[in-house]
Amino acid sequence: MHADEIDPQAKEAVERQDRFPLPHSRWGVKLARLLTRPMTWVQNRNPPAVGRTVDGTVPGPAGDLDVRLYLPDGEGPFPTVVFFHGGGFVFGSIGTHDWLCRHLTRESGCAVLSVDYRLAPEHPFPAAVADAYAAVEWAAANPDAIDGTGEVAVAGDSAGGALAAVAALMAVERDGPEIAYQALLYPGVGVEPDQPSVEEHAGTVLSESDLEWFTECYYDHELHARNPYADPTNAGDVSGVAPATVVTAGFDPLRDGGKAYAEQLVRDGVPTRYENYADQVHGFMTLREVDRATEAIADVADDLAVAFRAD
Repeated sequence: MHADEIDPQAKEAVERQDRFPLPHSRWGVKLARLLTRPMTWVQNRNPPAVGRTVDGTVPGPAGDLDVRLYLPDGEGPFPTVVFFHGGGFVFGSIGTHDWLCRHLTRESGCAVLSVDYRLAPEHPFPAAVADAYAAVEWAAANPDAIDGTGEVAVAGDSAGGALAAVAALMAVERDGPEIAYQALLYPGVGVEPDQPSVEEHAGTVLSESDLEWFTECYYDHELHARNPYADPTNAGDVSGVAPATVVTAGFDPLRDGGKAYAEQLVRDGVPTRYENYADQVHGFMTLREVDRATEAIADVADDLAVAFRAD
């Protein structure tokens, strides 16, 4: 499940990140978010070109949600991928995932609607889930506002991958929008402390204390952790959800949870492509200096494009 060594480009990126450990206090979280803004600006210099981007808002259950719409070159309308960023439900933003979303737009030929959902610990579960599902419902109901065809897929990485999976599950159980596809990039689902991936790789990008802190921030009661809308691996039946791509990374503590959900999808008859990048780390698809990141994005984009053509 993991290579002999981490990809050298990814290893170098991890070593840089290790200089800035994640804070485990509410004050530290607020400070880290402020410090991330100039770093995000540097990261997004000379971004991959798309047809155009539009910043705006969509209605959420507790107020408007900031969104950024990425449109490909050419004349629309386009199928729409609603995207949710990672960050442990505590960090992350439209800005931190701008590079990934631009590449996804370019490679897929789809519009990408990136959503800023409410973050913990200020807004614990189910705030992020409610925001994510509201954004999907809005995108499906308002194609003209986003130059869309009305066809919708969901995608996300890490915590955002969990939100994408949950949105796909909710759409089925609530007779909501038809979801054409779900792309789950090293999703934060099904993670247990005794999994080999956690025992062997905690400390690479994410430590055990990081995982515990994110969990404490996101759930204001331990019972919520067993809710299928918090973690879809808790669902008894996922047979009706959209076809999926599940991506994991060999040196990621979250690897085994993502793999387990891919296997759950397959058992319940959901067409699923599972791909493990054995020499990669958690978050690698946001690392612009890692060549395999663009390769992985292109593969996921192909899956999305094929799914929409099939529709």
